[in-house]
Amino acid sequence: MSLTMIGDVKIPIVGLGTWQSTDEEELVKALDAALEIGYRHIDTAAIYKNEHVIGKVLKKWLTSGKLKREDLFITTKLPHTHIHADEVESQLKQSLEKLQLDYVDLYLIHFPIYLKSVGDGKPTEPQPTDHLAVWKKMEEQVDAGRTRTIGVSNFAIHQIDRIIKNCRIRPANTQVELQVYNQQKELREYCKKNNIVVVSYSSLGSPGTPAFMKKMGRDITVPNILGDPLITEIAKKYGKTTGQIILRYITQNDIVVIPKSVKPDRLKENFNILDFKLEPEDLKALESLDKGEDGRIFRMDYGPKFVEHPEYPFRR
Repeated sequence: MSLTMIGDVKIPIVGLGTWQSTDEEELVKALDAALEIGYRHIDTAAIYKNEHVIGKVLKKWLTSGKLKREDLFITTKLPHTHIHADEVESQLKQSLEKLQLDYVDLYLIHFPIYLKSVGDGKPTEPQPTDHLAVWKKMEEQVDAGRTRTIGVSNFAIHQIDRIIKNCRIRPANTQVELQVYNQQKELREYCKKNNIVVVSYSSLGSPGTPAFMKKMGRDITVPNILGDPLITEIAKKYGKTTGQIILRYITQNDIVVIPKSVKPDRLKENFNILDFKLEPEDLKALESLDKGEDGRIFRMDYGPKFVEHPEYPFRR
């Protein structure tokens, strides 16, 4: 099942997310398993530091004849450390070289704040950020055939609207945190009116994040969405896992999901969610779990300079 974006580009409604997939051997096995299962949509980003691994696996599958390039939908993103008009083209070219592809299907601006690096291993410094200048360079990448479509990630409605009112090629997609405790209803309504397809990240509440962040010396807690009593009750009714109920709820609202996993059983579970439909009363019950902004997991509030930046997107 796919959704159709601006330009008649179809995006598979279930994809494989790869944030936190940094172990090369583990990721290779996961990608091979995912492609065998039937995944054709893979989401990555320059800052995930795994484009080269994905490229290696894709090259193997494409040269073997198992897949054709047009069978795949590949997304990558302009890193927040390079959100500047002078860097868009070179960054996409670097991503394409690592992915061993001539083009990607979707290129996103990863975050609305330009964070210029001030030295190896040192914090980054928020800089003035010109979305319109960057967007013009994004449009040029479509013209050059390096990407089929372009969009944004983690942008607020007013930031997307500013682009729409000043662009030549409209944003086709926005990727945001979207899970049952933070359902992004206002953003979804805006995107529906403007023919923008929404992609949900952290759909399952990102349960692997605490362990991942601890390796980097940061402590973070996330809600146990997979253990929510209401979702558990609904899962028993359908004979499905709580993860499958959550993913089906999101996709049944015409939103793309990109759950990350490296375990074959979990990859199958996440992929096989389209063989049932939630009944209206269960859709309504799941909708009631929404806490709005209070349910957001990732506020990305990395200090006063960051939060006070004029383009910080998550103000209440």
